[in-house]
Amino acid sequence: MLKLTKLSVTGFLCALLLGGCAQQATKAPEPIKIKFVVVSMFEIGDVEGDQAGEFQLWKERADLDTVLPFKNSPHDIYLNEETGVLGIITGIGTAYSAGTAMALGMDPRFDLTDAYWLVAGIAGIDPEDASIGSAAWAEYLVDGDLGHQIDMREVPEDWEIGIFPRHTRKPYDPNKPEPTFEMLQLNSELSNWAFELTKDAELPDMEGLKETRSLYTEHPNAQKPPFVLKGDQLAAMRFWHGEILNDWANKWVDYWTDGKGEFVTSAMEDTGTFLSLSLLDNLGKVDKDRVMVLRTGSNYTMPPPGVTAVDNLLAENDGYAGLDAALESAYIVGSEVMEEILTNWDTYQDRIPSVADLP
Repeated sequence: MLKLTKLSVTGFLCALLLGGCAQQATKAPEPIKIKFVVVSMFEIGDVEGDQAGEFQLWKERADLDTVLPFKNSPHDIYLNEETGVLGIITGIGTAYSAGTAMALGMDPRFDLTDAYWLVAGIAGIDPEDASIGSAAWAEYLVDGDLGHQIDMREVPEDWEIGIFPRHTRKPYDPNKPEPTFEMLQLNSELSNWAFELTKDAELPDMEGLKETRSLYTEHPNAQKPPFVLKGDQLAAMRFWHGEILNDWANKWVDYWTDGKGEFVTSAMEDTGTFLSLSLLDNLGKVDKDRVMVLRTGSNYTMPPPGVTAVDNLLAENDGYAGLDAALESAYIVGSEVMEEILTNWDTYQDRIPSVADLP
């Protein structure tokens, strides 16, 4: 008669229910160590081989050939396991970007604690500051959605616009609250380093750019060939356009940054992305001081003289005049920063670069 001990019964149950106790003791795989994350917002078609959106040049040129499913995002994750570079496409708008960044940061497959983050995308660009194809490194991200709004047909006579901050009584009220989501500041030392490293980069001056630039006869910076600059971003879910709203964007950024910021680019997503990364920083998942935002001008934020705002906006919707140049500029400038960090990873894994590191 077979005698069953307590130990043999336990072993039998392990084998029956779990496929063996050895499986029970198997450890989860070690997370993949990521050195650099490229954050794009949209792709036009496929991720390679057709008209490029924001991600395609990174996919092809950084050899992001390992594809991992990412069910919490509109797109898969792309990875170069040898270099430690990971690329994502968040989807368009603050909700998508915030959700995708949070999902990636919480994904147990990756160790992002030392990773540098580069948001690299196209944007509207203020002709007061730069030309299409130019690349702007941001330090301040200002939200253009949070606030109150009254239609201009109903505002008091002395108001220049119907948009004003929450917890205030009028546009640009000096008695404003401390900003929460209204203004987010990136690591200024890292932003300055990235600018100084890339400020002399040669950007593509593609066919057709000069013709578009020449229309901006009242804006000398808009007529220059593409160049690299420092400039801050207003993030808003509406694709706004025109001289009046361009003036508002400049004043809104100036207002929330106490005059320290300079509106240069308009986009949608980056306040949401950085807010999620800041919350992940609180959990020890990422380092928010390693986040950079690079936006390149695909179109101007206001029309040239003699063209109405609506006509110019509708024309741009048929195809951004500076799209291809902006995509190339984003890769040229952003990849220079990426390569510098990867080449000197032994240094920059433990210490964030600063201007003092440059020759």
